[in-house]
This record gives sequence, structure tokens and C-alpha cells, in this order.
Amino acid sequence: MSDWRRDRIGTALRGENPTVLRRLQAGFAVIGDVQFLPGYSVLLVDDPAVQRLSELPKKKRLAFLCDMDRLGEAVERACGRLDPAFRRVNLEILGNTDPFLHAHVWPRFGWEPDELVGRPVWLYPRERWQDERHVLGPQHDPLRDAIGEELDRLTS
Repeated sequence: MSDWRRDRIGTALRGENPTVLRRLQAGFAVIGDVQFLPGYSVLLVDDPAVQRLSELPKKKRLAFLCDMDRLGEAVERACGRLDPAFRRVNLEILGNTDPFLHAHVWPRFGWEPDELVGRPVWLYPRERWQDERHVLGPQHDPLRDAIGEELDRLTS
């Protein structure tokens, strides 16, 4: 299980990826490895060979986008409940680093630095991404639970 980061989708399919929040229709909702913006989550497609949204058949493509919407709303509801400074979520399908289709769900907050609050998350300094205080861990369990509960509500 120590190599789950090298095979995120395969380990999710085998039930070995510790970041999985829920299995969705076309993929997996996972909490991000780094939490400098608490609630950061990712939707992973359930086929590691799929690199682009356009490679999915139309029905599965729409299911992936629906899952992205569902995860975005779950993060929005959970973060809004847990932090009064929550503002919105940013949804992104980029695919510039990892070769498989995935979508980022970034919560945004009023307490973010003025010079960054209106800009893409990717402009945050490298130190934020690597700071041990923000590495996913047991301290994030209440947040994980809240997002999972919201996903369940939105699915039922």
C-alpha cells in the first residue's frame, strides 16, 4: 500500500487508496494529498488509460462531469459548514502533470492572502505545497467525513 501515489486509480479500484472518499459513477472522489486549502479534493476517472475527457464515450463523459459537479457541491457544502470564511469552489480539468483524466476541486476562502485570493491556486508558493503542516493526515478526518457525508446526501 506504500506505493498508492504511483498508481492512484489502480489502488482505488482495488480498495487500497487511502484518499478515496467515495466511489462515484465514473470515478473516485478523493481528498487531496495537500490541504493548505482545507477540503481540496480530486475526481479520478476509473480507467487509468483515459487521458482526456474527449476519450470517454459520451455517456461516461457526461457521468464524469456530473461526478465533478457532485464533488464540487459536496466540498462547497462541507467547507461552508466548517469554515465561515468559505467563499466558493474552483473546478479544473488540467492534466498537465498526471497522465490520467482527473478534475481538481479547490475550495477558496476569505482568509487567503490578498495577492492570491483572486488568482489560480497554482500560483501559491511551493512552500505551501510542501509544508508538513498541510500534508493529509488524521487531523483532516472531520473534513473527510463531512465531504463524504455530503456526497452521500447528494447521491441519495
